[in-house]
Amino acid sequence: MNKKSTLILLTTVMAMSMLTACSGNNDGSNGNAEQAANNGDGPTETKTLRFATWDTGDALKIEQDIAKKFESAHPGTKVQVEAYADGFDQKMAAGFGATNPPDVMYMWDFPTYHRSLEPLNGYADGDQELNKDDFYSGLFNYATIDGNLYGIPAGFTTRVVYYNKKLFDAANVPYPKDGWTWDDFKDAAKKLTDKSKKQYGFGVRAENDTYDLQGFVWSNGGSYISDDGKTIDGFMNSKETVDAIQLFGDMLKDGSAVLTGGKGQQSGEDIFKGGKIAMWESGIWPLESFKQAGIDVGTVEMPAFQGKPVKGVVAESALSIAKDSKQKELAWAFIKYYVSNEAIKMRVADLPVRVSVVNELKKDQDPLFKPYYTMLERSDNTPAFLLNAKWNEVNRQLSAAVEAVVHGSSAQEALNQAVKDSERYLK
Repeated sequence: MNKKSTLILLTTVMAMSMLTACSGNNDGSNGNAEQAANNGDGPTETKTLRFATWDTGDALKIEQDIAKKFESAHPGTKVQVEAYADGFDQKMAAGFGATNPPDVMYMWDFPTYHRSLEPLNGYADGDQELNKDDFYSGLFNYATIDGNLYGIPAGFTTRVVYYNKKLFDAANVPYPKDGWTWDDFKDAAKKLTDKSKKQYGFGVRAENDTYDLQGFVWSNGGSYISDDGKTIDGFMNSKETVDAIQLFGDMLKDGSAVLTGGKGQQSGEDIFKGGKIAMWESGIWPLESFKQAGIDVGTVEMPAFQGKPVKGVVAESALSIAKDSKQKELAWAFIKYYVSNEAIKMRVADLPVRVSVVNELKKDQDPLFKPYYTMLERSDNTPAFLLNAKWNEVNRQLSAAVEAVVHGSSAQEALNQAVKDSERYLK
C-alpha cells in the first residue's frame, strides 16, 4: 500500500471446497486432503486463482514467490498474480463493476468496496489454521464494517519519528526517548536547525495526508468527526484539532522546519537521506532506504501533548475475497497461507501481524522496530473514513485546509471554512 496514498494505512486469499478439510499450522504446512482428492483416476482440472496486488519491485517478486509455494502445496492450482500498481483502485472498481473482479485482492478502502466483498466472519471465527487470536487484535477493527469482517490483516505500519543520530551528535542534542513531548520535539528542532547549512530540525509535507494526521489530532484530544460519524462542526474545527494542525504551520514560521515535497521540491525522505533534516515522521516505508543511504537512523514513538496520552493511526493492508468469486474456498486457503508464519517471514518489507512471528524474530525488542509496536498499542481510535460513507467528499475540504495552514493560513480560519464547505455532505 504505497502509503495508502498514507499509509491508512494498510489486503486477502483461499482454496477449493474440498480444501477446508486440510490440516496444517501457522508455518504454512497443509494437510493431505487435496492429495487424497487427486488419487482418483485421470488428470485434475487446473484451477486459476486471480490475486490482485498494488505492489511492484521487490515486494511483487516476493508475492510471486509466495504464490509459487502455494501452488506447490496445492497441485492443480495456478495463482495468477495481477500487479495493478498505481492504477489499483481504478482497476478494482472496473473489475467489480463488470462482475469480473480478482478472486483475492489487497484491500484498505473497506467503506467504498465492502458491498463487493465476501464477509469473512464465518471463515475466520474458529478456524484453527488461521488462529485469529495470534493476530494483533486491533488490526481487525480497520477491516470491519457494521460488525462484518471483510479483510484479514496482512501488513501494517504505525507512524514514528525518524532521527539522524549524526546530526543530533553534532548539535550536542540528546537522542529523543519514548515518553517525550511536543515541547521536547520543538526545542530539539530549533537546536538542530542551522540555516547557514540549509539544515532544519524537521520536515513538514507540503501535501499532508489527513488520514495520517489523525494520530496528532487524537493525541491532543481532538477529532475530525463525532464518534457516531454525523457531526464535524465542533470537532474538525475544535481548539484541540486546530492546535494540532497549527503546530506544523508554526514550526515553518519560526524556521525550525522546512516545507518538503511541494512543486519543484525534494521529498522529505530524500532531504532526510541528504542529511538536511534531522527528524522526519513516517511509517515503515522509508526505513530500508535510510539505512541504504548510510544514515545512522533511530526511531522513536510520537511525542505527547502535555498531560495527554499519545495516540496513533494504523495504515493497514488486508486480504479480501470478492463476493463474485466462484472459488471462495480456494481463495480462503490462499489467504490463510499468505498470512501464515512462513509467508509473513518472506515479506520482509512488512511489519509482521502475528504475535508469534514478532516474538520469534524479537521485532518488538529491536530498537528500530519497537516504536511501531508501541504505537500499535496506542492506535485504538476509529479513523474518520470508517465513520461516514461520505468522508471522501468531506476530506477534500479538509485536505485543502491543511495545505493552506502549512502555507501560512490560520488553522482556525481554514478549518472553520472546511466545516462550512463540508456540512452539505452530511445531510
